[in-house]
Amino acid sequence: MGADHTPKIVGTVWGLLVLNTLGSAGAKTIIPLPRSLIQMVTMGALVAAFALALAVNLRLRIRASSFVFLLTLLLVESVISSANLESGFGALFRCFRLALFVGTLWLLSRWWNGGLTFVRYHIRMYFAVLGSVATGLVVSPGAALPDLYGGRLVGALWPLTPPQIGQYAAVIIGLTVLLVLGRRTDKASAVVVIVPSFVLLALTHTRTATLGLFIGLALAIGSLILTSAAARRFFTWAVLCAVVAAVGFASALQAWFLRGQSKENFSNLTGRAKVWDALLAAPRSTSEQLFGVGLGDKSFGGLPIDNSWLAVYNEQGLIGVTLVAAVIIVLGGVALLRPPSLQRACAIFLISYCAIASYTEAGLGDASPYLLHLALAASLLAAPAPAAPLSTPEVPRRHIPRWAQRSEVT
Repeated sequence: MGADHTPKIVGTVWGLLVLNTLGSAGAKTIIPLPRSLIQMVTMGALVAAFALALAVNLRLRIRASSFVFLLTLLLVESVISSANLESGFGALFRCFRLALFVGTLWLLSRWWNGGLTFVRYHIRMYFAVLGSVATGLVVSPGAALPDLYGGRLVGALWPLTPPQIGQYAAVIIGLTVLLVLGRRTDKASAVVVIVPSFVLLALTHTRTATLGLFIGLALAIGSLILTSAAARRFFTWAVLCAVVAAVGFASALQAWFLRGQSKENFSNLTGRAKVWDALLAAPRSTSEQLFGVGLGDKSFGGLPIDNSWLAVYNEQGLIGVTLVAAVIIVLGGVALLRPPSLQRACAIFLISYCAIASYTEAGLGDASPYLLHLALAASLLAAPAPAAPLSTPEVPRRHIPRWAQRSEVT
């Protein structure tokens, strides 16, 4: 089924999935929003997404997808690890949320055909989210750049943290650049998306998102160099600009990168390393090592883990880590086996970005923007659905009278 035949309601479903994965924890907003209200909105968005996806796909037509199949196995493993309620009843609720998320992806897989339709959904929705961040910055600069976060940009209308905003900005910048190189969008529209998104990314001072953007784009554009003159020109100019920036603005870039931190604080990744060491040193039973303690809030000892692999190990054990690694390996392997194309380049960007961000951000083991990015990559790597054969209309047989038949014989 071609991208042009994708029902518009599918875009609404994708937008609701984005809304669900925005989360409910973050900075203080201009108008205080109770966390219970935010959770009601995000969870309601997921329920609505599943209901709409089911309504538009009542015949339950799905496409084979190793990505969603592995997520289904991860869901089963999460239910097993959460069943003993070591992490409380909240673990079962998170399993239910993950089940709705995975179920919605199964229903949407019918329209995964290697087209760019879902890329446009992705860019539009996250650009709308960044629009709310920009509006909050204009309305209340103090609330959007609070001292609590060291003057880094946060969501003043919806509680979003600097890493979240940086992630959304980096992803849509990368995808838009690739669409321009593939001549799937005009330069004016691209500038409208890229320039303000880059400004917001710079204001977040998010190092992971920035590195993920540049490394992911380098890998994606590198996959197009042999087949695209535009990619070769862009890559050459990008390298020249990077060299000039590194030489002329070295001190400013270093100051932005360090964010006023000491070298010691920077070396232990803003305190993350201490949490990681404590998590790995904590005693665990064989069951906890294999299956984890159940889905939680991605924290250990009251502190955020901020590492997808260690968060999965803590909550879903070594089996969960194996399944998540299989997701990355399968998607990456399929991308490498595909012939050069814009879709392949977009998928490589998303996969590499998520792999890089997984070192300092959690989310690969639960319903999150990272799984949504990887789902988009899976849709781009899906083989086009075979076209239905054109059926030749049956010509009704004409009745021939008997006297005419006898005359033909004679």
